Formats: sequence, C-alpha cells, structure tokens
Amino acid sequence: MRLIAAVAALLLLCAAPASAQDDGALQDSLQALITPYHGKVALYAVDLRSGNQVAINADTPVPTASVVKLTILYDAIKTIQEGHASFADRLTLTKANQVEGSGVLTLFDTPLVVTLKDALTMMVVLSDNTATNLVIDRLGLKPIDDRIESLGLKNTWLYKKVFMPPPPNSPPDQKTFGLGKTTAREMAQVMDRFATCEGIPQNLCAAAISMLKNQMDRDAIPRYLGNLEVANKTGALDQVRNDVGIVYAKNGPIIISAFTYDNADQSWTSDNTAQLLIANLAKTIVDRWQ
Repeated sequence: MRLIAAVAALLLLCAAPASAQDDGALQDSLQALITPYHGKVALYAVDLRSGNQVAINADTPVPTASVVKLTILYDAIKTIQEGHASFADRLTLTKANQVEGSGVLTLFDTPLVVTLKDALTMMVVLSDNTATNLVIDRLGLKPIDDRIESLGLKNTWLYKKVFMPPPPNSPPDQKTFGLGKTTAREMAQVMDRFATCEGIPQNLCAAAISMLKNQMDRDAIPRYLGNLEVANKTGALDQVRNDVGIVYAKNGPIIISAFTYDNADQSWTSDNTAQLLIANLAKTIVDRWQ
C-alpha cells in the first residue's frame, strides 16, 4: 500500500504544472538561430502547463506595429464585460475615418455602419487599420491605456490611432516607437489573459480566441507547425516583423511572443527573413516542449 501511495503521489507531481523555470538548453538553441540574424530580436515564450519559459531581450522596449491591437481587443472585451459596450454597438464609418495600410474598410463606400464585433473581427483577422480606428474612437485612447496600466504593464502603450497624428500630450518616446511600444514579456502577459480566460467570461473569451484563430497572416509563428491550432496577432512595418500567439500544442498551450526590428530585410514577401526567423524560433520552441 505504501508503494501504491508513493507511485500515486509521484504521478500527481508529474501531472501538476511546475513553477516557472528557465529552459537553458532551449535558450542556447534559440540564440544560435538569432546570432547570425541581421536585425534585433526580443523573444519570450512560456509553456502554460509545465511553467517552462525562455527569454531573450524579453524586457527590452520594442515597437509593436499592429501587435498592439491585442491591447485594444482586451479593453473591448473588458468594456463589454463591464456593461459599457456591446458587440452589437453600431459604428459609423466616414470618409475621414478611412486610412491606408492593411484591411478592406478603406475600399468601402461611406457612410457605412458596422457593429463593434465586425470592427474587432476585421481589426484582428485582417489587421484592418480603419476598423482599428473605429474601435479606438468607440473605446477612447486613454481608457485603453488605463486598462493596459491596470494589468501592471510598465512598458506597454498605445500612443495614437493608426496613420493619424499623435495627441499633443503624447509621451516623448512616441516618435521612437510609432503606434505603440511593449516588451516581449509584457505582450505575452496580454495574450495570457486570452489563453487562460483570466477575469474574462467564457463566452467573451471564446469570441476573442475565435478572432485570433482566424487571423489570416500565418507566415510567422504558425508557418512550420503543421496542423496545430494557433491564435495569433502579427504586426509589420518596413523594418519590423512581430508575432504573438498561443500555440495549442498536444501537451497544452504555449505562448510565444516574438519581435524583430531594425531588420536589414525590408521586403514585403511571405519569405521575409524576419518571418522565417520567427517561424523557426516557434518550431524550435514547440518541438522542445511538446
């Protein structure tokens, strides 16, 4: 009986999530991929089941590009939860609201009425810049940043609407980072709220995850992961390629938060070397932990 009890205790110990611990061997493998790269890289990943983690320049502030839209999605979900907004809210698109870049709303005739859920879906799935600005107008720039601050994030900020001038009271470093700034670790913390549904009702969390799973840019984190489901949000500028996602690996979800900037390769192709690097980093992480 003592032997049975000991075996049972050991099985329970093996099944229980471990406290966060650095994976040194994985870190070495990732660093070997990063070292020859012509650009700067910030990376953080955590296996939510085991607690294993890896961090390379994970606390260095970096430009977000469109990855900052994750914080807008989070604030929208929380605002709906609090009863101050609804997926059914009607937003009116005007010509003045239409901006360049990714998305389709800039091509539509105006005025056009869309729901808040439609705008959020386009913001995530297509990274639609015009839809993003409609959502920011509905929620307010300051409330979004206040929500970010409430999460305890010290280096994450949404500075302005997309392709719009910054407000006059913007922090001095806005010129350095553009649309927004973050760190690889902090944006992983935002994604963790969706991965665990922490503080979010199941129905709202499921709606957000559905948007992220249908995100159409699959050239970075999901690229080499076969049939594994990935819920992710990308961001790109000429010198920037970023991707933050939840990989639903066979042993449980893994969050990968990868940022590249000051990149030598500024091409706009699916084989941009930054996207290939992020894809290889993600595969290395998932192969090690699953």
